[in-house]
Amino acid sequence: MQGELERALTRLSADGRVRVDGAGRTDAGVHAREQVIAFTYTGRLGRADLGRALNALLPADIGLGPLRNVDRGFRPRYQAKWREYRYFIWNGPHSPLRERTALGVREPLDVAAMAAAAEVLVGRHDFTAFGGKDRQPVRTLHRVRVLRRGRQLTIEVVGDAFLRQMVRRIVAALVRVGHGTATAADVAAALESKRPAFAGDTAPAHGLVLWRVPMTYEDTRER
Repeated sequence: MQGELERALTRLSADGRVRVDGAGRTDAGVHAREQVIAFTYTGRLGRADLGRALNALLPADIGLGPLRNVDRGFRPRYQAKWREYRYFIWNGPHSPLRERTALGVREPLDVAAMAAAAEVLVGRHDFTAFGGKDRQPVRTLHRVRVLRRGRQLTIEVVGDAFLRQMVRRIVAALVRVGHGTATAADVAAALESKRPAFAGDTAPAHGLVLWRVPMTYEDTRER
């Protein structure tokens, strides 16, 4: 996605290649509903015309939202207040359309048990067990919720920042709990161990969406 955005911006720029700075990276195959990017544009188009031109150049599966002017020092990664991911599970008969953007699970899932296990993860912890190696593996999760609407389950995860594959590994652990092959106590023990939780089990990427990244736009000027 970053490459496509940069190619489109470069075609419209007066000074060669344009680099895009995003609010965060997502794994290959993960969707984004409200990714936030920043770039420096040196072309002649106004904001509205630039938005229309970019959407015309981008592939059909990438859509650009409203553009706004920010100070040169604006960095989405650091101006994000928090990040919200949502993982979708279709807990019913095989449905090719629904399962394009949701994990298909045929066996019934115990949502109450999953919700109880999700609470174990809320707070500030070393999430080494649920993510790739990182020099600073301590993260704060403000909310981890498991919601059911009919056959669809939504796992909402809100935090300050995330390790690589962290949400997908959390989802895999919660699905184990939903199947009855793990408990909330097992999730707590895995978190404490700092070893790959449940042998590094990771949910598929296609069910995950970067849902929302609220920004702070004040005081972004370079000092």
